[in-house]
Amino acid sequence: MTEVFCICRLPSDGLILLLLLLYSPVGLCLMLLRIFIGVHVFLVSCALPDSFIRRFIVRVMCSVLGLHIRQNSPRLRDKSVKLYVCNHVTQFDHNIINLLTSCNTPLLEGPSGFVCWARGFMELGTMAGSRTELAETLHGYCSAPGALPLLLFPEEDTTNGRAGLLKFSSWPFSVADSVQPVAMTVKRPLISVNVPESSWLTELLWTFFVPFTVYQVRWHLPVHRQDGESHQEFANRVQELLATELGVVSTQITKADKAEHIKRKRHTVPHTTQLNLGARPRTMAQGFLGSGPGAENPGVVRMAQQVKEVLPDIPLSVITRDLLQTNCVDATITNLLESSDQYHTDPAEGATSGPARPQISTTPSVAASSPTIKPAAKSFGRLPADRHMSLQERKAALYEYARSVYLHNATKLNGVNK
Repeated sequence: MTEVFCICRLPSDGLILLLLLLYSPVGLCLMLLRIFIGVHVFLVSCALPDSFIRRFIVRVMCSVLGLHIRQNSPRLRDKSVKLYVCNHVTQFDHNIINLLTSCNTPLLEGPSGFVCWARGFMELGTMAGSRTELAETLHGYCSAPGALPLLLFPEEDTTNGRAGLLKFSSWPFSVADSVQPVAMTVKRPLISVNVPESSWLTELLWTFFVPFTVYQVRWHLPVHRQDGESHQEFANRVQELLATELGVVSTQITKADKAEHIKRKRHTVPHTTQLNLGARPRTMAQGFLGSGPGAENPGVVRMAQQVKEVLPDIPLSVITRDLLQTNCVDATITNLLESSDQYHTDPAEGATSGPARPQISTTPSVAASSPTIKPAAKSFGRLPADRHMSLQERKAALYEYARSVYLHNATKLNGVNK
């Protein structure tokens, strides 16, 4: 999923990062200059009426801001089509299309009022409560004579435009039976074209910072909905067509999937390969771990009791904290065995810290077959192989002991039921 959008704005390549650092003073000066010029571009676009002359002048001025726009096959644009659909790459895609032809893009989310108007969005009179109501409102807009074409983004969120398209929503294709696909690619040097959860103002400043950003727009022939074709099938067909035009894959990743992935990414940290007998790596940030959430999670509490039965000397808070990281009983047992010296408490500490854990009475057969747990090796092995075998022996003994306790409890439970 990470190939569809960029998580980090800065480059991972060391040479490109060095070039970015050397370019930074020039980029900052260029950004300040372009902010001043951008104010004049905004004033000119507000003063002139919507026409070919206005679009030409603003397009030339935008090239000074580093926004270079190219389009292929402009004659394929059908003036009778009332709906354009385009893949979503940046938060200024609608402005770029609007510099090529007159169209309106409704505001789906975000602040309304002056900010909505200044960004070039069309503000609906009353925000629809659902996508169905929104589609009905836009369908009425398209049916009005003389209305400008609509520009919609069925992905509903941005991608990097290099790997794949998000799954197209079906509601934009219920607005009109004929749509004209528009394929857009965005390229810029040094940094990514966008990152998730970044505001439009931040993206604008980065656009002014880089030397240039090239928008490539390709028009496609209009596509009509076939008889008996549902809105989702129509959306899937247009998605496949745009994916082929862009040379990317058509994915089933939705906007909600992307948001969930970003949420999980935000709570993870890079980890190195660990040779800990198969224990799963700890992927959650340490700052988000605590005893509070684990104490309220029934699954974590159940797993913590299982680990506590096997390792009675380990504090429950330590077990819970490790389970929040691994979410696996075996991995937590392995991690705690490796650090048993750190968490090992003598009987005196156990008596002062809380009530003593009652001893489980075992039958002679079970007690005789229960192996002796070796929480730590008698001596530190000189060779890695010796240390590895010592840990393997302790782990095998622990598993055998846990198995005997489980069998004893199961036998005792069956006797009570009888």
